[in-house]
Amino acid sequence: MDRSYPHNPIVGVGVVVWKDGQVLLIRRGKAPMMGRWSLPGGRQELGETTRETAVREVAEETGLDIALGPLLDVVDTVRRDDEGRIVLHYTLVDFEADWTGGEAIAGDDAIGVTWADPGDLDGYELWDETVRIIALSATRRAAG
Repeated sequence: MDRSYPHNPIVGVGVVVWKDGQVLLIRRGKAPMMGRWSLPGGRQELGETTRETAVREVAEETGLDIALGPLLDVVDTVRRDDEGRIVLHYTLVDFEADWTGGEAIAGDDAIGVTWADPGDLDGYELWDETVRIIALSATRRAAG
């Protein structure tokens, strides 16, 4: 599905899932950012709340059950072409969650999954905003 030059913003949901002090990352199997590591998540469907999207996407991409926690942040990304037209516009809603069951297995739009140390993410070449959201979640959790 080509999402270039949209008529409306596309709402996506990402989830920072924690288990035993580690954070869940998925390797994306589809555009955008195919082959890159990211947070599990995806596009909101019509009639679905962002919280429902978060739980569904984590289950579809990883097979995991989660207890969804608080909203962490909303990230807008807008890219324009040389003529100033909007090439893409995503509004990304990021939540925090705790793993409650299941084994992480790549499914649906993911081609890989891993539990990563949040203090050692350099080898994953994550988007700067993803690193910021993970750090925000880690700080929030440490503050209790």
